[in-house]
Parts: sequence; C-alpha cells; structure tokens
Amino acid sequence: KTFNLPIIEVISGGDITKEAFTGDGILVNSPLINGLRVPEAKKKITAWLEEQGLGRRAVNYKLRDWLFSRQRYWGEPFPLIRLEDGTVKTVPLKDLPVLLPELEDYRPTPDGQPPLARAVDWVNTTDPETGRPARRETNTMPQWAGSCWYYLRFTDPRNDREAWSREAESYWMPVDLYIGGAEHAVLHLLYARFWHKVLYDAGLVSTPEPFTKLFNQGMILAYSYRDSLGKYHYPHEVERRGEQWVLRDTGEPVQTQIEKMSKSRYNVVNPDDVVATYGADSMRLYEMFMGPLDRDKPWTDEGIQGVHRFLKRVWSLFIAENGSLAPRVTAADPDPAVAREIHRVVKSVTQDIENLSFNTAIARMMEFVNLALKTEAVGRDAAEKFVLVLSPFAPHLAEELWERLGHAGTLAYEPWPAWDESLLEEDTVEIPVQVQGKLRGKVVVPKDASPEAIIAAAKADPKIQPHLENRQVLKEIYVPGKMVNFVVK
Repeated sequence: KTFNLPIIEVISGGDITKEAFTGDGILVNSPLINGLRVPEAKKKITAWLEEQGLGRRAVNYKLRDWLFSRQRYWGEPFPLIRLEDGTVKTVPLKDLPVLLPELEDYRPTPDGQPPLARAVDWVNTTDPETGRPARRETNTMPQWAGSCWYYLRFTDPRNDREAWSREAESYWMPVDLYIGGAEHAVLHLLYARFWHKVLYDAGLVSTPEPFTKLFNQGMILAYSYRDSLGKYHYPHEVERRGEQWVLRDTGEPVQTQIEKMSKSRYNVVNPDDVVATYGADSMRLYEMFMGPLDRDKPWTDEGIQGVHRFLKRVWSLFIAENGSLAPRVTAADPDPAVAREIHRVVKSVTQDIENLSFNTAIARMMEFVNLALKTEAVGRDAAEKFVLVLSPFAPHLAEELWERLGHAGTLAYEPWPAWDESLLEEDTVEIPVQVQGKLRGKVVVPKDASPEAIIAAAKADPKIQPHLENRQVLKEIYVPGKMVNFVVK
C-alpha cells in the first residue's frame, strides 16, 4: 500500500484489504492450482517443480543445539579446562572422572556465577600437557547426563576400572521392564534410547534397544475445593453437609473436583503425615490397591483407612490378644477349605504380580483373611504361605509375622511359595435349578455326583419343593455341570 503496489488475492477466505489471509482457503488467481485447497496446492506445485527440473521435495527437520549445561552444583562436572588464551581442552582420560569439590554454600555466587565458582582451588588448575594455568568449567551437566545410562551402571555398580564390564552388560541387558510416567515416553525414554544406540554403534553394549517393555503408571490425584470466587481451600477448611461440601466457618458451598496434586490447589497429600498416622505398609498397600496401575486414581482418607483396617485384621488373624501366636495358626489339623484356598491365593497373587495387577492381588488376600478369620484352624503351612505372598505389599508387617512364626532370618531371601494344582479344583459344584425354564434356586453337590443324585438333590431342596408340590413332573432335564430343569403341569 505504501508504494501503491497491486495486492492480488491468491487464497480466498479473508479480506486482503485489511490483512493477509493465512488460513486453509481455496486458491484463486493461480492458473495451475485454482480451486485447490492449500495442502493439495502445495503437493501440485512441488510435483510441477520436480517435473520441470527446478527442484525436488525434501524434509527439513527443525533440529537445534541441545543446551547441555546447568548453573547449579548438583550435576556431573564437564571434563574441560580453559587456558588463558581461550583454548578449550578436554581433561586427559587418566584424570577422569572429574569429581565435585566439597562446598559449604551451594547457592550461586553474588555476581551470578554457578556455585562451583566458589571452589577457587578446584577451579584454578593447570594444563597437564603444558603446565600452563587453566580454569575448570563451572557449569555442570543436566540430569540427562546420568539418567540416560544409569541402568547400565546398575549392571556392574562396584566396578572401579570401567563403567561396566562386557560380561555384566551381556548378562543383565536389556532391561526387562521400564516403569515410568507417560511423559517419560517422550522425554527420558527418547534420550535414553538415543544414548544407548550411540553406545551400541560404538560397540560398548550388546543390545540395540535398552528396554524390552514399557509400562506407564497412572497418577495419584486428589480432591480440591474451590469457592465461588475461584479461591482454593485446604481440606481441613471444608466439611460435608448432606450432599454438599461447604466451608466450615461460613457454610458457603464449595466446588469439589479431582485434580493433579498441587501446592497452589492445596490438595497435596504429605506422605510423611500418612506414614505417621497409618504406617508405611498402609500407605504402600493403599497405593497399590487404589485401582489398575495404569489409571489415574483419586486419593481418599476413607480408602487408606480401609486398608489400615485390613492390616489390623491380618495381625489379629496371626496374633492373640496376649501377644502370642493365635491358636488357629498353630493348629495341627488345618481346615480343609483354608488349606485349599491358600493354594488358590498363591496362584492368583503370583499371576497378578506378573501382570502388574496389584489391586486384584490385594483383593484376593482380603478374601482369604475373611475366610481364615471364620475358621478355628488355619495351620502353619497356610499361614507361612500367606505371609510370603503378603510380603511384597506390606513388607514390615510380613517380616514381623515371619519372626513371630519362629524364623530367625529375613523372609526376603525365602523362595516364593508354590501351589499344588490338584488342590485348586473344587470338591463341589453349584448347579442352577429351573422349573418351567425359570431359575428357582441352586444346589451344591459333590463334583462327581451322578445325574440321578443331582436331580434328587434338586427335588429335595427347600426352595425348589414349593414349585413342584401338587404338580406332575413331565420331564427331568440335566445338562452336565450346567443346570437342572423340571418340566411340569
């Protein structure tokens, strides 16, 4: 407009007298591509340029330099020295690793220098090749420097000659299971795989991929409380009255929602407070019991209180009021139902752990405790098996019970209990009973009962008899293991 140049519209959809239109409109005043939308027009223009030999299509990646330095104390020092003339040299291999110096003050210096600048004797050094004065780099590497390959050091942590030996790396790698938050799939996992592939190309590791399986765990959320002005309040400032949450002092209604824990939302659950109130085992157990591991789940006080009550029930199952082992645990002849059920529990918990289904494993143990508390004879074998499967979930309580059962050593080194497949099958089966095709009841019969015995049991059942009285049974139908049906008139 300044120079009175003509403004020709090439993409319809806007008012070019006011501003250029940058949306996905229709091409106009462009004979080759008139009527096309922008994406199709780009493809046709590119194809035309290639046909005319005027260019070729290519993908340009927006790669940029990686800022790989931090102005803080905690981090790996860069193995670099700077001479007075500005020359930068690497520290000789024989002098690696460069260790952090001891500091009393880890804050940046008053003039904005990194904390390592305070270590004057460490910063000022000499070039080992020329003897000339030099200064060490005072920036440190970010957390990526160590976290991108720490798993390799875990294969050989006490090796003081090299980062890891080929034998140890070949034995342990690749990592069987990588558990992390969903954001790790983009950040840490990407960088760790990049570093590992560089090491693989250099012949320093034996596997092209570092991790066999990735599992993203969900996040523990919490309830937050916000008033009509949008201000958040602490949980202790609100209470439930009927179906509504209100401020304790004023009675003003507040809105509740489940959100990510945040200091600004006043809904952070302090684990120290939880452990002080309920114990570490309760907190550990509740986190695994809240729901599927890969789902986001809200924290509730009622939930951890329920888990805490379960652990108290476990204690009362094993320990009498006088502190000795409960008689049911020392019983010589255990209840057959309990003896059979513990094998089902061991199998279920074992499979659930393999599948990372910790919540269902805990539910299975709760069912066993309910059954065991109803009997007078659990027996030592079932008791020990239960403590062993409980130990990954509530290790402190399990260790205490293991010692009370008479074992001197820790159960951490005990073999995982096995189950007897032959004991997993029920001795009895439950058969639905129908009259005229309608379900009227169920009967429990021995698993090997004959059809005649099952039909007789169905006829004798108190819930079935009223539907057969004063009626003629025309037909007795038994579908093996499935149902009994009486046709009457």
